[in-house]
Amino acid sequence: MDVSRVPVETATRGPGGATNAYLLGSDSALLIDPAARTDTLDDAVAAADPSHVAVTHHHPDHVGAVADYADACNGTLWAHAGRAEAFERATGVAPDRRFRPGDRIQTGDGPIEIVDTPGHAQEHVAFAWGEGAVVGDLAVAAGSVVVGAPEGDMRAYLTSLRRLRGRGFETLYPGHGPVIEDPEATLTRLLDHRLDRERTVRDAVADGARTVEAVLDGAYEKDLTGVRDLARATVRAHLEKLAVEGDLDFDGERVER
Repeated sequence: MDVSRVPVETATRGPGGATNAYLLGSDSALLIDPAARTDTLDDAVAAADPSHVAVTHHHPDHVGAVADYADACNGTLWAHAGRAEAFERATGVAPDRRFRPGDRIQTGDGPIEIVDTPGHAQEHVAFAWGEGAVVGDLAVAAGSVVVGAPEGDMRAYLTSLRRLRGRGFETLYPGHGPVIEDPEATLTRLLDHRLDRERTVRDAVADGARTVEAVLDGAYEKDLTGVRDLARATVRAHLEKLAVEGDLDFDGERVER
């Protein structure tokens, strides 16, 4: 599969301050996650002349130029079935077609499979072929991914990491930062990180923390300046997961063992 990665500067808190747009296929290409219109992406789109446009999920730092490029290349605009209205609200344009997990989008280099990868966002998907996949905000080469309540679902996110790891891809193409050349190790690291954080959340509750802020203070030892809001949303997602699994009671404000 011919893969072109084009980092696009955008208002994101992801690594490097840019979102990666991708063009898959040397003919009838698929454009993924055009976050903003830039000269560099304009040139890449003109060279690839994509026939399809889609996104991994609807967050603003992934969809900012969807309408522009769908119009510029006159390509088929795809959205997740059942999420078309949310897609239109996020992008300002209605999709032409809808996909479901397991469906395939045909490019000149072969079919691209839609893989269900919710967690970071409810509608999150990956775009996969034999040896690789564009994975949006499922994974990053360094650091971790925010899975924050109320939209983020920690149980779904862990399942999505395991699903991708089980596919045995050689390369993953993330929404932020460099290409992931060691998918198994990276996905395992992200799983371990989330489970380690779950343990610190459990420990904070066991030590008497009864509010989200108290759990947050107990679960994190590092300085959270500038990212406390993201950490708080992540703690909420962990508490919601543990509540669903019956390990504690959480009503959105108070936590009880």
